[in-house]
Amino acid sequence: MGDKRADGRGSTRAGFAVLAVAIRREPWIFTLSTLGSVLFGALTVADAWVLGWSTDNVVLPAFETGEVGAGSLVAILALFVGVAILRAVGIVARRLGAGIMQYRMQARTRRAVTRQYLSLPMEWHQRHPTGELLSNANSDVEAAWGPIAPLPMAVGTVAMMVIAVGQMFLADLVLALVGLLVFPAVIAVNVIYQNLAQGWMTRAQQLRAEVSEIAHESFDGAMVVKTLGREPEETARFAAKAEELRDVNIRVGRIRAAFDPALAALPGIGVLFVLAFGVSRVLSGAADAGDVVTVAYLLTIVSFPIRSIGWLLGEFPRSVVGYRRVRAVLDAAGEMPYGESPATGGRSGARLDVDGLGYRYVPDQPLLEDLTFSVEPGRTVALVGATASGKSTLTTLLTRLVDPDSGQVVVDGTDVRDLAPGQLAAMVSLVPQTAFLFDDTVRGNITLGADVGDADVWEALRIAQGDGFVAALPAGLDARLGERGTSLSGGQRQRISLARALVRRPRLLILDDATSAVDPEVEGRILAGLRSGLAAGDGADGSTLVVVAYRKATIALADEVLHLEGGRIADRGTHAELLARNPSYARLVNAYEQDPDHAGHPGHGGEEVRT
Repeated sequence: MGDKRADGRGSTRAGFAVLAVAIRREPWIFTLSTLGSVLFGALTVADAWVLGWSTDNVVLPAFETGEVGAGSLVAILALFVGVAILRAVGIVARRLGAGIMQYRMQARTRRAVTRQYLSLPMEWHQRHPTGELLSNANSDVEAAWGPIAPLPMAVGTVAMMVIAVGQMFLADLVLALVGLLVFPAVIAVNVIYQNLAQGWMTRAQQLRAEVSEIAHESFDGAMVVKTLGREPEETARFAAKAEELRDVNIRVGRIRAAFDPALAALPGIGVLFVLAFGVSRVLSGAADAGDVVTVAYLLTIVSFPIRSIGWLLGEFPRSVVGYRRVRAVLDAAGEMPYGESPATGGRSGARLDVDGLGYRYVPDQPLLEDLTFSVEPGRTVALVGATASGKSTLTTLLTRLVDPDSGQVVVDGTDVRDLAPGQLAAMVSLVPQTAFLFDDTVRGNITLGADVGDADVWEALRIAQGDGFVAALPAGLDARLGERGTSLSGGQRQRISLARALVRRPRLLILDDATSAVDPEVEGRILAGLRSGLAAGDGADGSTLVVVAYRKATIALADEVLHLEGGRIADRGTHAELLARNPSYARLVNAYEQDPDHAGHPGHGGEEVRT
């Protein structure tokens, strides 16, 4: 608990620093909301003056004469109504300004976090759970700017407190000093509360992110959890963290429950002292009854600013934790630098050169080492290798999802690191083995919002051998596929994913076992269609293809085969040449052909649509 308290004490200064960021970015809205809050505070103090004036000039004379003049009643009514209207204007300005400022900062920060996510390389994402990233962009952003809501009120109530204290001294110096004796007690209670509560609030915010991480992981892996019968264990894992969050929140609630009554009682005690001492001063003629009423009422007003500042400080622990977690994302290193070179080579197939490529996930354990090869425009190259030979990693390097530790990837004579942002994606497409589909229509999943005509969509589906089952859907291209495409089979999802890449007419198409869920006959038609039907434009040669392959039929369609072994190219040539001269290669492809996971089965990835 000692560390938590230390964090709590430091969070006050850090909390004001976070607010300073928001004020610098939204100065005009902050000024408007603060002026509204000051107006509210000033008019709240004016209520005390109106009450005191009415007591001295209307109420007491009425007791003495037994009559109340109509003019006096109208004056009192006008004063109270005027103050109430102006105070309402202040409330509207304060709340509207605070809301706009808070939501603008949240939107601005979410956009910045999202841009940073997109700019960071895949290796950074692989080190951070999805649940944590969601928490950064959602709950942490909300927590970071949470204190903006009470900020204008706190600033305005400070002004209200200064005005009220000045009015108390003007009314009666002695009674003001008596009333202000309660201030040290109120301040002490607030300080004790902050020191006790801030550390636990910090822990609660951290636990919210951890609960989010566990929940997302469990939901994302629901199929694994259910098929392996791990529901009780996952429930227990989530329950343990949720119960810890519950216990911390309850502890914070207990602290608040103990100190809120104390904060509320102290001003009442001060009012009693003022009234008791004020009666003696009125009886002695040293003060008027209106002054006593004014000071007592102002004292109740003065206690509110102190409590409102306490509410602001109470938001700081969550704010500081949230802001630090967001800043950790925004300050993360590893952003990919880009050059300014445009894509070259027209619209025909791209030339690919890989020179001395090296990459490692773990220091001193290279996965790929000194990899060198070239692919001529319009040619098809198959990558074949055992599990963990680096095939999928190579595809991520070719598409620059990650950068190599050594060497370079060159497309049409330009290092991909020298291309301007968006240029590589405009001419290179990767189709991974795991097809991800959005909860959208067929058209939406293929175009992803790009301006692509239906004719081009159907052509892409035809080459991907997906036009038949899409045409059979009740709504065709407008059929919704459900979350992750749950209404389709695995092979159908892969063909939609392939059509998504083809519709962009890539000059270099990379398939990472992208047809593993379709049967060999359909796969053969797809690859034949890619070789003959995928052209970048009228009169252009077909796209250059790099295919991670396992099946003999697929490999045989390639112009050249690269056999990866131990992170290097062990051999290269046509499929027939490698089978004849390389026993290691022959054993590998024959083993794949006998493996049911790769050989395919009749009907696997067929045309059925699950509903």
